[in-house]
Amino acid sequence: MRDRLRYFIQIQQESIRPKLFTVLKEGITKEQWRKEIISGAIVGVVALPLAIAFAIASGVTPDKGLVTAVIAGFIISALGGSRVVIGGPTGAFIPIVYGIVQLYGVDGLVISTFMAGILLVIMGLARLGSIIKFIPHSLVVGFTTGIAVIIFSTQMRDFFGLRIQSVPAAFHEKWIVYVQNAGLWNPWATALALGTVVLVFIFPRVTTKIPGALIAILLFTAIAKYFQLPVETIESRFGDIPSSLPSPIVPHLDWATIQNLIRPALAIALLGAIESLLCCVVADSMIGASHRSNTELVAQGVANIASSFFGGIPATGAIARTATNIKNGGRTPIAGITHALVLLMIMLFFGRWAKWIPLSVLAGVMIYVAYNMSEWRTFKALARGQRSDVAILLTTFFLTVVFDLTVAIEVGVILSAFLFMRRMAEISDIRQVTEQMVDHEDGDDPDSMQYYPIPREVQVFEINGPLFFGVAHKFKEAMRRVAKAPKVMILRMRLVPTIDETGLHHLREFIQNLHDRKVKVILSGVSPQLMEELQDGHVLEIAGEKNVFSHISGAVARAKELVAGLETSA
Repeated sequence: MRDRLRYFIQIQQESIRPKLFTVLKEGITKEQWRKEIISGAIVGVVALPLAIAFAIASGVTPDKGLVTAVIAGFIISALGGSRVVIGGPTGAFIPIVYGIVQLYGVDGLVISTFMAGILLVIMGLARLGSIIKFIPHSLVVGFTTGIAVIIFSTQMRDFFGLRIQSVPAAFHEKWIVYVQNAGLWNPWATALALGTVVLVFIFPRVTTKIPGALIAILLFTAIAKYFQLPVETIESRFGDIPSSLPSPIVPHLDWATIQNLIRPALAIALLGAIESLLCCVVADSMIGASHRSNTELVAQGVANIASSFFGGIPATGAIARTATNIKNGGRTPIAGITHALVLLMIMLFFGRWAKWIPLSVLAGVMIYVAYNMSEWRTFKALARGQRSDVAILLTTFFLTVVFDLTVAIEVGVILSAFLFMRRMAEISDIRQVTEQMVDHEDGDDPDSMQYYPIPREVQVFEINGPLFFGVAHKFKEAMRRVAKAPKVMILRMRLVPTIDETGLHHLREFIQNLHDRKVKVILSGVSPQLMEELQDGHVLEIAGEKNVFSHISGAVARAKELVAGLETSA
């Protein structure tokens, strides 16, 4: 027991070892140190307006985004499982955060973020990082495209300069409010927003190392300030941006609060896990490295817990900022740590200038973010694919837009599971092996029944595919097909990779039913793993260990022996 515990602890330590420790152990050259610091400084400058934009789009004040980018960004790089991932607030969280703020206020958001952080840590320690990778691509694209549509719709107030006090959280209600207030349109705001969108889209033709969003914000903020354009700015709506970090406060939890916020917290945790691991996969493909998924989940959890202590919003891996880091030479977590420190310095000494940024310019940047997030080409391709994938894609997309992301993820995961089980049930089969079927078997197969003729008074049934609750009904159909009971039945299980408790129950019932009809049952093709499952499921007690074989040759020999014994006794 003590050795098992020691082994478990060792595995946990290896699975949550931060990449920073590995990099420092390997050593970093002076030249690479220089690249890391330069890349981190560039990403820090780029992250400033994005952190503010994501916070405003989420329905909170700009400083919440900056605090999150500094605190969570530092921790994700220092403790994460990737060499180059940059963490912070992202557009993916906008619908969730906006909805939580509308329903539960900022305090509810802080508690949800804190709870999500705890869930992420648990997921990492439980080594669930690899399991999350099995979430269907159609589900991810569905809610990602849905998020993009929501982000686009949230920006219409600032894109058109509409002086609306508050915008509803529901998608259709937003557009009703926009139409009702169309007469408040500000052409100057729209001009700045359109200019931002155009510049951001065409700037990558000039260079990809510095995002066009940063250039657009600097240029159009200067234009708006110089010409004193009558547009709403960060200062006019939110006031000054604080030049210091807030004092940490531990969120207060009670059972009633946990019950109210567990669903949004779970949605934050699942989305954060998916986004961070997707970001890691993209980063790995760009630098030819590999990440530690469980380490990344633990780091994301700790980062969100710390962010909530300072009143921040949820954070995860940011693909755009990570790509910027890689393109500028970042190859270690040092760049991510530098990015957080640079952001802190900007916030402390230069943040007051950010208050001049027009909200319409930030709206233009967010529309560009929504376009990149939409993955419309992938969405279009998946919509032409298999019906099950189309069902998951459209259902998740519709629920994300019309209801909320929490419902979309829950229903999407459940629907994916049901469709997968149906597909497994369709390929699983229990059928009788007849002489006509044997004649058409592949003669090159060493396990073919051609080499092991079926003895007289013996029937052979073969199970193809996993034996789980989704195919339980096929057992009952197989029972009905046994019209004339043979003396011996061989049940081939060579193509059964796994069996669950329901499958074990029906297998026991199947064997017992045949025993009641005076039919001897032999199990063939039982792998060592399947043998262990049959042992634990008490199937061997009913079938008898002498009647269980790993190969058909032993099963046929045993069948002949049983038939001979029955004829002698008769």
